[in-house]
Amino acid sequence: MTDVFEPIQVGAWTLPQRFVMAPLTRNRAGEKQVPRDLAISYYAQRAGAGLIVTEGTQPSAVGQGYLDTPGIHSAEQIEGWRAVADEVHAHGGRIVVQLMHVGRIAHPDNKDGLETVAPSAIAAPGQMVTAGGQVDHPTPRALETDEIPGIVQEFVHAARSAVEAGLDGVEIHSANGYLLHQFLAPSSNQRTDEYGGSPENRARLTIEVTRAVAEAIGAERTGIRISPAHNIQGVLEEDADDVAATYGYLVEQLAPLRLAYLSVLADPATELVKDLRARFGGVLIANTGFANVADLDEVSAVIDGGLADLVAVGRPYLANPDLSTRWRTGAELNQPNPDTFYGGGAEGYTDYPTLDEATAL
Repeated sequence: MTDVFEPIQVGAWTLPQRFVMAPLTRNRAGEKQVPRDLAISYYAQRAGAGLIVTEGTQPSAVGQGYLDTPGIHSAEQIEGWRAVADEVHAHGGRIVVQLMHVGRIAHPDNKDGLETVAPSAIAAPGQMVTAGGQVDHPTPRALETDEIPGIVQEFVHAARSAVEAGLDGVEIHSANGYLLHQFLAPSSNQRTDEYGGSPENRARLTIEVTRAVAEAIGAERTGIRISPAHNIQGVLEEDADDVAATYGYLVEQLAPLRLAYLSVLADPATELVKDLRARFGGVLIANTGFANVADLDEVSAVIDGGLADLVAVGRPYLANPDLSTRWRTGAELNQPNPDTFYGGGAEGYTDYPTLDEATAL
């Protein structure tokens, strides 16, 4: 059996263990969506994760959805991320930025009045938090066919900006009901051009974005996240045959690129995920889902069972900056405070004690 603390080569990086820090939205960016000093401390504290995948970060101003999420498209944002990367590297870690264009999961009030775009003019269910309170998701404008190359270039510019900032690479977010996932799903994509209809057409934008990013910064620094049949935020994929066809084709087209990794938010024991892993032929990161809090036993079961090469761990990293040390030594864990997950300052963000600090108290 493979030990959870056994090193592994993933793309350009040698990682010290078989679990990584999952992307975790925290809504604490500063003015102009620039990562601030708190983010520098937060990510540096967690450098022991081996590989950090950052919170979802918009590749363009239009791509922002939530309040106070960071971007990586302006000069100020690039400099903010440079400070984060430098501090993570100084503590021995590696960090990739998750590029998240939210598509229709947005509201103009959160992005200086900018419009919301999507594959089709279908509003997402539910509401969006704004500074003025909860509001319904607006009906987005359907992207014109000739606008789609511009979306690809937004991702490319953001990926190049990440490398310029000294980050170790990027994770393309094609999951969780956001723009690229909206194109993949027939419920949110009712287009009649070459980006809609068949599984091959619906997968086209994710493939184009991933190829372009891999070409721009190197496949060995490029990962991608998918969440087949996640059925979240109105992005419904309820036909099992269509899901298998869509994601099977997507992964087959990505496999020749030799990306650093494929991250899948789904039960890794399902036949679908096993099939996608075989088609991909490279490193698979399993994320067992929002309903589960991944503990060491679950990570070990996934790795020992040969279901994935790594596991993305989320909530335990919120309260335990030194999670790998705690798991390795069997130490007690800090418990996260859900009231401080989103927005705010240092409380519930950078003030959780390390094991050494807790012992000294």
